Amino acid sequence: MGISEIKTQFGLLATRRFLPLFLTQFLGAFNDNLFKNALVILITFRLSDVYGINARVLITAIAGLFILPFFLFSATAGQIADKYEKSFLIRIIKFVEIVLMVLTAAAFHYMSLPWLVILLFFMGAQSTFFGPLKFSILPQHLREEELVAGNGLVSAGTYIAILLGTMCGGLLVLHEMGRVYIGVGVVAVAVFGFIASLFIPKAQAFMPDMKIDWNIFRSTWNIIAYAASNGPVFHSVLGISWFWLIGSVFLSQFPTFSKEILGGNQEVSTFFLVVFSVGITIGAVLCNKLLRGKVSGRLIPVSGVGVTVAIAALYCLSFAVARKPYLMGIAEFLKEPVSWGIIASFLLLAVSGGIFSVPMYAIMQAGTPVEHRARVVACLNVTDSLGMVLAAVFVSLMLFFNVSVVNVFLAAGAANLVVMPFMCRLARCGQHDS
Repeated sequence: MGISEIKTQFGLLATRRFLPLFLTQFLGAFNDNLFKNALVILITFRLSDVYGINARVLITAIAGLFILPFFLFSATAGQIADKYEKSFLIRIIKFVEIVLMVLTAAAFHYMSLPWLVILLFFMGAQSTFFGPLKFSILPQHLREEELVAGNGLVSAGTYIAILLGTMCGGLLVLHEMGRVYIGVGVVAVAVFGFIASLFIPKAQAFMPDMKIDWNIFRSTWNIIAYAASNGPVFHSVLGISWFWLIGSVFLSQFPTFSKEILGGNQEVSTFFLVVFSVGITIGAVLCNKLLRGKVSGRLIPVSGVGVTVAIAALYCLSFAVARKPYLMGIAEFLKEPVSWGIIASFLLLAVSGGIFSVPMYAIMQAGTPVEHRARVVACLNVTDSLGMVLAAVFVSLMLFFNVSVVNVFLAAGAANLVVMPFMCRLARCGQHDS
């Protein structure tokens, strides 16, 4: 049973109806994170001195600037995706990415902070218009019994791309030829992404006569109201956003947790990022096997419990680490027996997160009428962004009041326990396999 489902899942990568879209999404996520992390590292170690600015304040600001287009343009992006043929729109967006990356390469070369910040905003806008397309086109190219498998692969690929892009951006940009490597890299990846998009099969437009509402506030309210009128779909949207909120809390605090709690250096922080990304990938791929390809919410409560158990274990194990008078590298960190418990806790957290999120994407797609699907995905973009902003506010307030990072994690775990009844309700209303 298990082997056949895994073969079926990875067999999608051999089909034209899935592979080009997968590659387009993978390369886009890689480029976003290559650009973002290279910019963060460049600001931290170079541009903050050149421009005489506070690096931490600017990094926080640009993180918000990247998310801002999701609030401003998601409703418009969803309407356009429902009105026009999707593969054509994807090609336009990927061509725009090439133009933006050529300008980005020039901005990196001249170390122009204003232009890099402006281009980061436009990259956020480009991602905003791509989001409704990638998730609404999947159900048009995949059968319902393939939705969990397809979403699992997209989620797995996205996290691998985020990991690789983040690591490459951080490792390359401060190299003697780093800005050249980054410039050439972002342009080349954008070109390959555009080439991949040329092979995406056509996806019919279901609302060609729809009149686009350009009032972003009214249209945003309308897409949220429509999604809220469909119980299982809206529960899935909120559940996915909760996953991104919890994930943001941990991803943003890996460096601080590694240094202040464990006494580890940047190698340990990067290692946790690798473990987290691998865990999400395992969970996303494993989900199809556990559900046998069926669109179902029955794993959501179990995986939600797994998240809280992992956080509780992480909290307890953190106090057992013997701090050194210096920051440990990854080799020395791994020699400590308790370190493997911490790694296992992070892995369980990430695997549970992958199993938690993937079915909800499938429930959202399968439960939304085809003529509204892209706009519901646009609603998800808005709530995801809101979730990440709330996570940033939550962490900032906790740290402002000198709450330890490990206690921030524990608070996130407690909050996850509080929403468990919601998860159980989502599981009940998300059953498509009865």
